[in-house]
Amino acid sequence: MKTVTLLGSTGSIGLSALRVLRELKDEFKLYGLCCNSNLQVLEKQIEEFRPAAVAVSSREARASKDYALIKKRFGNVEFIESDKPALELALRKTEITISAIVGAAGLEPSLAALKGARRLALANKEALVMAGDIFMAEAARLGTEIIPIDSEHSAVFSLLGNAGEKDLERIIITASGGSLRSMPVEELSKVTPEQALAHPTWSMGKKITIDSATLMNKGLEVIEAHYLFNLPYEKIDVVIHPESIVHAMIEAADCALYAHMSVADMAIPILNAIKYPDKVNAHFGRLDFTKFMQLNFLPLDALRYPALALCYKAGKRGGTMPAALNAANEVCVEAFIDRKISFTNIVEIVERTLESCDITDTPSIDEIFEADRQAREISMKFIRGTKK
Repeated sequence: MKTVTLLGSTGSIGLSALRVLRELKDEFKLYGLCCNSNLQVLEKQIEEFRPAAVAVSSREARASKDYALIKKRFGNVEFIESDKPALELALRKTEITISAIVGAAGLEPSLAALKGARRLALANKEALVMAGDIFMAEAARLGTEIIPIDSEHSAVFSLLGNAGEKDLERIIITASGGSLRSMPVEELSKVTPEQALAHPTWSMGKKITIDSATLMNKGLEVIEAHYLFNLPYEKIDVVIHPESIVHAMIEAADCALYAHMSVADMAIPILNAIKYPDKVNAHFGRLDFTKFMQLNFLPLDALRYPALALCYKAGKRGGTMPAALNAANEVCVEAFIDRKISFTNIVEIVERTLESCDITDTPSIDEIFEADRQAREISMKFIRGTKK
């Protein structure tokens, strides 16, 4: 039986991962669970899966009465009490680690998991956005296998496995267009958080859902794809596909296109990541072509989605710019959800932040974290000076 550690167990990807592990309970044993602060959900997960070790990242959560009660209730479970419990858990030996922590907070544990796990099932795109060169070099040095969980990258991974990389002309990753894809551009500045969070096809966390509406999420996925598949940015394209059925396509030199299709459920790429190279019967929904189905593909509107061009720019520039981009975006998305800035302010402030940041060309991991810190500080100054 293979052991699995799940980093980010209470988020949307983590919950999907547990659905998969529940289906495959005779093949996989959950060794470790890690969450930030959602103790109510974590308690239910411990009760069901009985992991050997648990890590709670939030100091406030670890100081709470609820945490003390959970520890007392599950006396046979180790609760990691170090300054960085997620990092310590990720370093522990396991066959598979699923990295599903959202945002920059997932970089350190994901790097640590390269040492602890034989296979890293990676959903934390920020690890590659912020430190792609360092991350991939470390994976190669340690011999750790990386398999992507993002639906688009999972689709490309599968397609390349079937069609091969020879004569690959480009990859095309699809974007739903988010919750605001039909709203007139001139009305976007008036969008409320509730409107932006109403995603039409995917059920995701707040931050990723807002990123889907700006298309920042897709831009971060472009940078992720650059590192995962060792492709120049000129060979990575994005198209709007509202139905979210085709997750990615690859185009060969002879102009033939190969598409990967499935229902919009993150359990499927997670299943593929932990079972690779095997294929197993899944119970997460199948496409039914006997029913009416449309597949639409639309060109990108640069005025509606300025974030995408900004991500291409940051990715091509490299160095610490992608880390600064990600940090500023995290701060701005949180500010928008808290109604401190408008929806269109998000990308505007991210761009202004990048223009104000010092960029290091070949950074160390410490310099990447410093770029992250600096970008957050600068973007907060712009947020405080913004009038909605």
